[in-house]
Amino acid sequence: MTLAPVPPLTSLTANPLDVSNWLLTLSQVRMSVHGQDRLPPHQPMVVVSNHRSIMDAPLVMSALGRPVRFACHHYMSQVPVLRTVINALGCLPLDAPDKGQTAFFRRAMKALKEGEAVGIFPEGAAPMVNKTTPDNLNSFHRGFAQLALRAPVDELAIVPVAIAAHRETNNSVLPLRLLSLFDSSEPLFQQPGWHPAVFYHEVDIMVGRPVRVDTRLRSHRRSKGNGALASELTQCCQDEVAMLLKQGFY
Repeated sequence: MTLAPVPPLTSLTANPLDVSNWLLTLSQVRMSVHGQDRLPPHQPMVVVSNHRSIMDAPLVMSALGRPVRFACHHYMSQVPVLRTVINALGCLPLDAPDKGQTAFFRRAMKALKEGEAVGIFPEGAAPMVNKTTPDNLNSFHRGFAQLALRAPVDELAIVPVAIAAHRETNNSVLPLRLLSLFDSSEPLFQQPGWHPAVFYHEVDIMVGRPVRVDTRLRSHRRSKGNGALASELTQCCQDEVAMLLKQGFY
């Protein structure tokens, strides 16, 4: 996929999709998108994806062709330059790890109610601070499934997406403990070592089979219990992303 030239970032702050395309044009990444025909049109979505690079949110947004309000780590909203970028991308910063996620869920539900797409990386921050291989997939946390089940909309779709990087550069950029200056409550920032930074050069974006969340499915929550249904949805999406990753590499 070849990205068309876009105007300067200063003129794009109101359009996260344009900002994403602008960033990807700067990076000169070669991206191929598969499964776009699976995307539900004009519907609130919760997008879930594997996550190893700061490029993941712009890539997925560009592949889906619509703005996606991605959850991002709390510390990113505390660092001046990063704060500017995530604001331009329309990201929703998570609450500090010791504060719960009440404020984040409130903002995410409001976005879904307004018909937007919300993106969550359900592996958490671990793959971002620990070096991993492109085909690695950690266990998913179930927060995205709980969000989808509780969202104040009649119907939405959970869309699993896999990012399969075929060529990339992996550098160490700064000591992990330095980030504790911006978020002292994050346990990952208390360990020794350096924060890696993965930059893709060639990548496949694979869109999986959407999971429909509607009144009928939510009725099962009352009979099975919210925790059990959220766990089933989490495992279903994790299995789908794992299958897509396998397809992307073999």
